[in-house]
Amino acid sequence: MNNIQRNHWAYAVFVVPAMLIYVTFYLVPLFQSLQYSLTQWNGINDPVFVGLDNFAKVLTDDSFWISFNNNMYFVLFSVFIQVPFIILISIIVSSVRRFLDFYKLTVFMPSILSTASIGVIWQFIYAPEAGLLNQLLRTIGLEHWTRIWLGDEATAMLAVLLTNSWQWTGFYIVLVLAAIFAIPKEMLEAGEMDGATGWKKAWLLTIPLIRPVIVVTLLLSITGAMKALDIILIMTKGGPFGSSEVMASYMYKQAYTLSDFGYANAIAVIISLFTALLALVFHYINVKTREATE
Repeated sequence: MNNIQRNHWAYAVFVVPAMLIYVTFYLVPLFQSLQYSLTQWNGINDPVFVGLDNFAKVLTDDSFWISFNNNMYFVLFSVFIQVPFIILISIIVSSVRRFLDFYKLTVFMPSILSTASIGVIWQFIYAPEAGLLNQLLRTIGLEHWTRIWLGDEATAMLAVLLTNSWQWTGFYIVLVLAAIFAIPKEMLEAGEMDGATGWKKAWLLTIPLIRPVIVVTLLLSITGAMKALDIILIMTKGGPFGSSEVMASYMYKQAYTLSDFGYANAIAVIISLFTALLALVFHYINVKTREATE
């Protein structure tokens, strides 16, 4: 082992393949997207250089800003509703002694299904007449709550958010559960001896000790919200009237419906930059919060 650590070529054997994959499938497409964002291109003819015209167009594009706001709903829902729910369920499940593996498998199952199948399943659940949700509301006497969930501007975005959350919550729960089970029992027992029991133990011991995993979960949720696309295309295609459009789906329409690949690449660059900015802001807040609590 020590010989391997002293051998720089051994490091290269492991690092170079990963770097090649990173450069080929991330950096090269990113620079190509930046290049095409400065052109007017329909995907067939030669690109025509237009400078920053595509980025200037974004500033006056009302449809883009609607999709931007919807992406912010995705981010806020993930940070303030989905992640706290994940932590709550993880703490509850971690206290279960019987059938623990069954519960973990149950919550993890949706995350291994394809987004296409999940979108179709939930389309049936939200169906206005034969859908399970409306049928349930009629059964319990709440027929006045029934509606065309995916066809109503007031509920389409919420319906997609809940579906997306249902798909990925189980994956994050398994991550948090692994962190909870990795906490040394001695620390928890010492806390219980000092009077930290029940939810007090969870708040004062469990959550601070799994903070690194919670940070990772938050970061993954934010980046996942920013690149949401497939669930939108399958369930609503951005409708009705753009009420569930997000930046990625708007970019997709510009490229593959309107054949405006230059403008679509400009939107892709904006998505990448804004996602990086959000990640940096989140990292800064996390560092400052950690310093304040130490």
